[in-house]
Amino acid sequence: MTSQTYRAPTADQIRRAPKVLLHDHLDGGLRPGTIVELARECGYEGLPETEPDKLGLWFREAADSGSLERYLETFAHTCAVMQTRDALFRVAAECAEDLADDGVVYAEVRYAPEQHLEGGLSLEEVVEAVNEGFKEGERRARQAGRRIRVGALLTAMRHAARALEIAELANRYRDSGVVGFDIAGAEAGFPPTRHLDAFEFLKRENNHFTIHAGEAFGLPSIWQALQWCGADRLGHGVRIIDDIEVADDGSVTLGRLASYVRDKRIPLELCPSSNLQTGAAASIAEHPIGLLRKLHFRATVNTDNRLMSGTSMSREFELLTEAFAYALDDMQWFSVNAMKSAFIPFDERLAMINDVIKPGYAELKSEWLFTQTATTSESPR
Repeated sequence: MTSQTYRAPTADQIRRAPKVLLHDHLDGGLRPGTIVELARECGYEGLPETEPDKLGLWFREAADSGSLERYLETFAHTCAVMQTRDALFRVAAECAEDLADDGVVYAEVRYAPEQHLEGGLSLEEVVEAVNEGFKEGERRARQAGRRIRVGALLTAMRHAARALEIAELANRYRDSGVVGFDIAGAEAGFPPTRHLDAFEFLKRENNHFTIHAGEAFGLPSIWQALQWCGADRLGHGVRIIDDIEVADDGSVTLGRLASYVRDKRIPLELCPSSNLQTGAAASIAEHPIGLLRKLHFRATVNTDNRLMSGTSMSREFELLTEAFAYALDDMQWFSVNAMKSAFIPFDERLAMINDVIKPGYAELKSEWLFTQTATTSESPR
């Protein structure tokens, strides 16, 4: 907490606060009603529930297993209904709308093009459909009086062998809505070093990439992602806590890897609710984000999969403010961290920080003054 006088932000303030999201999966954020409608249109009969509310509950319960592998199984249903251009366009547009409605002003949303080819689309057609959907969602948000900018991260599945192909695809569309590259999927048994050719290609092209590391697997995954592959950011990275020792007297000692991550200001794409579901943390109050914030790591707050976790950026911050007594100053700190770490050009990041994020929080932080004035003026003489 950075403010001298603590004032807990209200749920409405948290929703209205300008937020930045770096780690969100397109196929993990569908509206349950959209899944039902798309399944009906494409003839997919594998849904466990066909009533939207019950389906949303099923996703949350199925993902709440404590296992990353079990968590990942839920995506078979969302990917099954995302195999046509119209479906991808709709899901991407609704994603941008939903994030904007939640107060997100900048988002990087990731997806694996290779998982959307069963309907006959090419990789290029998948990317173009999603990019057009994001633009449509941005347009609808503007019409509704909200602003958001969405960039795509193209993901390669770490258990497959198409990483270089997807990296080349991300590079081709880097000026057309795609801002970077990622690898995802089960960590254990599939180290990031399997895809060195993709990372070497991106580095030669001066392009950006993040790597899922340090979620279900520990420090070796983080070390490889950074020192072998050269990742710009760590997707999750929560297990860096394994290299931090807290003594009984409260003193903290950082290991060499943790020190390196903090000293180099390597962004951590932390996803609190998702980490609880996959067993990376026991509770929000025990989540490493609390200590990482105190130690001034480049920590950011993210949703990961809004459908599976039944969450939003506002809900993540509500949970954190309750667990750690965070104020709007802390929310601003996380949001500025994320914007500094985004994969768009520096001048555009700076403009977002100075012209959107800081003014937005300044307005919210000043509201108590006017509330106090209004209360005083309305009191009886």
